[in-house]
Amino acid sequence: MLLPGWGQGAQQRLANASALVVGVGALGSVSAGLLVRAGLGRVAVVDRDVVELTNLQRQMLYTEADVGVPKAEAAAARLRAINSEVTVEPFTEDVRGERVLELVEGIDIIVDGTDNFETRYVRNEAAVARGGRMVYGRAGGTAGTVLPVLPGVGPCLRCLSAELPAATETCDTAGVLGAVTAIVGARQASLALQVLTDMDVPPRLESIDGLTGMSRTMDVATLRDAGCMCCGQRRFEFLERGDQTAVVLCGRNSVQVSPAGRRKVDARSIAEMLRSHGSFDSEGGVVRGRFARETGEHGDAIGLFLFGDGRAVVSGTSDPARARAVYARYIGA
Repeated sequence: MLLPGWGQGAQQRLANASALVVGVGALGSVSAGLLVRAGLGRVAVVDRDVVELTNLQRQMLYTEADVGVPKAEAAAARLRAINSEVTVEPFTEDVRGERVLELVEGIDIIVDGTDNFETRYVRNEAAVARGGRMVYGRAGGTAGTVLPVLPGVGPCLRCLSAELPAATETCDTAGVLGAVTAIVGARQASLALQVLTDMDVPPRLESIDGLTGMSRTMDVATLRDAGCMCCGQRRFEFLERGDQTAVVLCGRNSVQVSPAGRRKVDARSIAEMLRSHGSFDSEGGVVRGRFARETGEHGDAIGLFLFGDGRAVVSGTSDPARARAVYARYIGA
């Protein structure tokens, strides 16, 4: 309240605002925590994954007690404990296609905490399609990048790169400094708060090195492309592609396998069925466990975490074909 520009009027705008944080891992857990502490009226958190021990190096909302719990649920519990006046809605989903448009309906800003460019392009198209705003963020190694995507003001992600960018270093190949993710996530939250309080936010691409403290800022307003397939021609190819069959998860030696369509899973009966093949149980509508006689390419036991929508994370392998085969063998194609 004492900061210039952040008085009663700004506080009321925040209390009336809503944000969708897509991915509550390294970046999203930081930005979601700051948005809730700032007193937004509603914060929805979406994540397809579960908390793992290796996440705790950089994912600020979780503790060892959360290992094995769906991230969206664990994040929501922590966020509600931080500020009970904020409405926090968790969604344990891999959000693509039409479902993205359903979740962004009525949302004032999207905060991107995802870990690959294809899913970012889906969020980018959703923001443009609904006339919304998004704050893009990325961290890897010791560096990070932040960009506000403001339709009608600056470029969208496809203005900057019409096709998916070439492969870049990820946490699989380069690791990530936990402090860098905190810097990027905090910067995303700061930009989101400025947008939500109607402050002037110029379209600038910010690059940050968390190890050296060096940063660069590039004005990208002139890079807005009137012929852009997304914000210019309003063709939303990534939204229309729907679910992928298999996605290798960053730094996890795991693959997410999705059914062709949304399906409901009877977790208890499937866990019972799988017990003859390994150690499995069900809790909260989720099946989890490891197979006794299935191993991955490095000899690791294959694990399965099956969600209520039929989507599964197959651990112990980074081979999509192997993951799909395990899914088909025990869950059905």
